[in-house]
Amino acid sequence: MAINLQKGQKIDLTKGNAGLSEIMVGLGWDSANQNNSGSGIFGKLFGGAQAPNIDCDASVLMLNENDKLVNNKNLIYFGNLKSNCGSVRHTGDNLTGDGDGDDEEIIVNLQKVPPNINKLVFVVNIYDCIKRNQHFGMINNAYIRVINMSNKQELIRFNLTEDHSGKTTLIVGEIYRHGNEWKFAAIGQGTQDTSLSEIIKKY
Repeated sequence: MAINLQKGQKIDLTKGNAGLSEIMVGLGWDSANQNNSGSGIFGKLFGGAQAPNIDCDASVLMLNENDKLVNNKNLIYFGNLKSNCGSVRHTGDNLTGDGDGDDEEIIVNLQKVPPNINKLVFVVNIYDCIKRNQHFGMINNAYIRVINMSNKQELIRFNLTEDHSGKTTLIVGEIYRHGNEWKFAAIGQGTQDTSLSEIIKKY
């Protein structure tokens, strides 16, 4: 049974899960009032025309022990689906957020993560958010979850329940080294970064 986390909580990932190696990190979200074309916030923003889909993109920043992104190849996203070391693999871009279940999934082999990588930061940002005038106040039911790939068991789930109106990027969670083990931290921090290039400047 999955452990449900609250914002700010940290939990052991590998300790207590003997042999855990390959995990799937699933991220999901729904567009709020996506089809409400003539009234409400979308009607006001887009002059009564149907609102464009909200295209959220999930990314992973592979950071060193100083929380720095030393190489852009350590940024895994829709334009770079696999790390050079093969430890992190993005399964592809979802353009709309439609449907049930995970919208984007990232596979991580913890045993293959290079020793110089200390932390994996999972980020979701809204593509073309300025032009489309979109923000995370228009998103419902955002979450991150961790699955044990060997038995498909859900280990961790963190539902982002806060109102992130005006925010265009969410730092959702982190997986980081703690001695010889890996831990997970529920972050849930919204920022006003409008693109991946703005995000990585912070690292």
